[in-house]
Amino acid sequence: MAIATTNPATGEILKTFEPLTDSEIEAKLARSQQAYQAYRHVAMAQRADWLKAAADILEHRREEFGKIMTLEMGKTLKSAIAEVEKCALVCRYYADNAAEFLADAPAATDASRSFVRYQPIGPVLAVMPWNFPFWQVFRFAAPALMAGNVGLLKHASNVPQCALAIEEIFLQAGFPEGVFQTLLIGSDKVANLMADDRVKAATLTGSEYAGASLAAAAGKQIKKTVLELGGSDPFIVLQSADLEAAVATAVTARLLNNGQSCIAGKRFIVANSIADEFEQRFVEKFKALRIGDPMDATTDIGPLATPDILKDLDSQVQNSIAKGAKVLTGGHPLSDRPGNFYPPTILTDFSPGSPAYQEEFFGPVALLFRVAGIDEAIELANSTSFGLGASAWTSDEAERERLIEELEAGAVFINGLVKSDPRLPFGGIKRSGYGRELSVQGIHEFVNIKTVWVK
Repeated sequence: MAIATTNPATGEILKTFEPLTDSEIEAKLARSQQAYQAYRHVAMAQRADWLKAAADILEHRREEFGKIMTLEMGKTLKSAIAEVEKCALVCRYYADNAAEFLADAPAATDASRSFVRYQPIGPVLAVMPWNFPFWQVFRFAAPALMAGNVGLLKHASNVPQCALAIEEIFLQAGFPEGVFQTLLIGSDKVANLMADDRVKAATLTGSEYAGASLAAAAGKQIKKTVLELGGSDPFIVLQSADLEAAVATAVTARLLNNGQSCIAGKRFIVANSIADEFEQRFVEKFKALRIGDPMDATTDIGPLATPDILKDLDSQVQNSIAKGAKVLTGGHPLSDRPGNFYPPTILTDFSPGSPAYQEEFFGPVALLFRVAGIDEAIELANSTSFGLGASAWTSDEAERERLIEELEAGAVFINGLVKSDPRLPFGGIKRSGYGRELSVQGIHEFVNIKTVWVK
């Protein structure tokens, strides 16, 4: 795949990049290892100062970085700027809390003194996706660098300018050269990187296929991985829910980032008693959204990131329709303009065997299911191979407890939008991956948890 900036709103190729040669990759690996040997001994307070400086740069240049994201992958500029601000937040969170998270943890044993010490492990490879091209990287980098590791970024090939800008931010913030490096390479180079003794672990956010490939390569070398993969998240609305709030949040949950989010609500599972009213309001709000230039502040929905994503999404929609699904709004790519535009779409009345039951729809397509009550809702929610997040709406305390206990997901949000928050661990189960990012659990993923016993 070419490494290039292609404007998804116009299809215009704006800038191309030559992938690194093998000798250039070797030089970066050598620089990473050399940087780690010194950086691991840098005081925690100094690392925190550099990370806070990175947060300052992000905030001061938020519009500049937001425009790069919008130009490369099509998210609305207002959401891109918000993403940059969230990256500053995670930098400050770990700058403020890493010392506590990594402090020696005493344990009472038969020793005179025993404790757990958290130490860095070395260069960590991050294979990152295009959909949140800054946030996905910073939520890895902030804890990894505070722990004393160094980072190697293999970003998606359609966001090279984002990848280079992130490396520039860390350098400008004061981090030593080699502590965080961008590798402009194709996915075919990842297995060789994992086989290199200098790379100690890897994290990947992306598709099931990409995650399985990385995990297989890492497994051959017995190296730690963290995977955050796809999702087909349920959004359950039961009879006692605040319907107005549920519908408004459902629209955001499905269409955030032009519908290209792993933790987007994708399957809307609604109790029969309120389904007609939910459907009517849901469709009205979808139809009212403005589709257009993502740089325009009045735009609600921009283009999908690539022509292939558009093609794959429409194939799923048409396959579902052929199998009996009903289109409530949308349902076809927009042919009245250039670019990768797909309208907000709602499908319902699915037959067994429809893609709606098992596949992830990575775009602005909502799948609306009707159920008799909580038992059927939980069964349907858990019927997928994914388990990333789940949103459920009810004012009944007994139902809340059942949903919290029985939904198979890495996160359950009651009466709220599923989102990532630096203060809470983030990750999935089943085919949505393993391991956790963010919070204290995230910083502990890539450290040596060393037992110390002294007598």
